Amino acid sequence: MALFTFLPIIGSLVLAFFRWDIISAPQFVGLANFASLAQDPTVRVSFLNTIVFVAVAVLLQLGIALSLASMLQARMPSWLRVFLRSTFFFPLVLSAASVSIFMRYMFNEQFGVVNWLLSLIGIPAVPWLTSPVAAAVVVLVYVWQNFGFSFLLFLGALSNIPKELHEAANLDGATGWKQFSYVTLPLISPTVLVASVMAMISALQVFDQPYVLTNGGPGDSTRTAVMVIFESAFQQLEFGEASAIGLVLTVLILAVTALQFRLSRRFVFYQ
Repeated sequence: MALFTFLPIIGSLVLAFFRWDIISAPQFVGLANFASLAQDPTVRVSFLNTIVFVAVAVLLQLGIALSLASMLQARMPSWLRVFLRSTFFFPLVLSAASVSIFMRYMFNEQFGVVNWLLSLIGIPAVPWLTSPVAAAVVVLVYVWQNFGFSFLLFLGALSNIPKELHEAANLDGATGWKQFSYVTLPLISPTVLVASVMAMISALQVFDQPYVLTNGGPGDSTRTAVMVIFESAFQQLEFGEASAIGLVLTVLILAVTALQFRLSRRFVFYQ
């Protein structure tokens, strides 16, 4: 923990106030790195892309995970429930880079399976990864791979709700959406909080999917904050600037997490 976690964290905090290209000696520049970030349009766009990505991806991830977990609570053969549970979770155990490479071939404009299927019904080829829809593809690939964790959390929370509560709600005439809103959702609200916090932190650090699928393009439309950190450090050898971006991203993650816990006082109910 000291060697691979604490020391790198301390090193990046210190390095954010220096200019260093590995070759020459570090030069103390104070807040100059942070000042240059405020004037860099690529950094601003990358953070805006990241925030929009988080808003869309997290809502989709939690919505799909909760919907599928609720579906598995219905009566069905045990073998089918086990099969579906394993199927939904399986993408999470795969490497994000390998999944992104596979999906890049799937969405290839010339020979991708997606466009081939569309051609069967007369729809012309769509440039999925080189047009404005590239951002949507990145979101879908990310959500497809990562919703399995939230799905397992929700599945465990739903299975722990006493059946007597739903039976009592049925006797009182609460069915369907009302039963979900007034019985199920309040009882799993602590799990919703945990799932949303972890999904938000993970989405703010997204890198593999946009880097492999689109390399930040077209233009800068899918370039994220972590991609800019990688490019600044390992392509431009601006390690001080990369550390400053990382520090800003860390503060953003802490602020978003604190806001989530603050707002949770209104909708989280502990038994």
